[in-house]
Amino acid sequence: MIAAVGSDLRLEPAPRGAGAASGDGVLRISAASSTVPLAELWEYRELLLFLAWRDVTVRYKQTSLGVLWALLQPALMMLIFTLVMGRLAPGAWHGESYALFVLCGLVPWQLVSYALTSSGNSLVSAERLITKVYFPRLVVPLGSLLAGGVDFAIAFALLLLAMVVKGIRPGPQIVGLPLALLLAFLVALAVAILLAALVVKYRDVRHALSFVAQVWLLASPIGYPTSFLPEPWRELVVLNPMTGVVEAFRWALLGQPCPTVAMLVSFVLAAGGLGIGLAYFRRVERTLADVV
Repeated sequence: MIAAVGSDLRLEPAPRGAGAASGDGVLRISAASSTVPLAELWEYRELLLFLAWRDVTVRYKQTSLGVLWALLQPALMMLIFTLVMGRLAPGAWHGESYALFVLCGLVPWQLVSYALTSSGNSLVSAERLITKVYFPRLVVPLGSLLAGGVDFAIAFALLLLAMVVKGIRPGPQIVGLPLALLLAFLVALAVAILLAALVVKYRDVRHALSFVAQVWLLASPIGYPTSFLPEPWRELVVLNPMTGVVEAFRWALLGQPCPTVAMLVSFVLAAGGLGIGLAYFRRVERTLADVV
């Protein structure tokens, strides 16, 4: 006896009793639950790591520079910002060079940007896998985000090297670095999950991601401090979750003032976005194999 609910199905052993008389194995086919399948994600952890490693190797396969691209991207962006805006208000960087000021913002931005562009398209890119076998669909955007974490780690090493070259040693506020890292990954995770589901349902979103990334970059205080903005905009920019992330990194590594309000707002927005993203993802997941 087989029961089917929904189009994204999985097989589970049925409770004892229904097939006890005949001695046959009974399978129940049910749709995924509405809650986040943490235990199931742990069961598929090897697939998660495999997909992440596949994304890393495929991205840099047959490239001359390989993973050096993860260093060149933030380095070139830092150079562009420095050439264009580096001469504006040279005393506004709290004693650091403008290049290091920008790089400290570009490193977490690179992770969120990857979640926005690559992780957002991850489900569509994994169409053949999704339509052939069951596994928790959350594994796909999570694996893509882990691959972006490799680029983030390389860029973060570049940031630390630049601090050593400039002779900058973090102060006691370095204890806040894990909080800054957690906030960056929380924002990236919320973006990756929500956009992955939206792109499957609404393909127009896929074409807008690059434009959204450019606008979000300019709207974030990466190339300028928030003190540059006039008063109405200075308050509004706090509503950008990247503001708290960028300023948290500059606080922990460069000793700038602690952005308590910006960090709190970013955490609330990221947590709320993650909750909405997970709920919407679980709703889309039921018919994912049909529409991807």
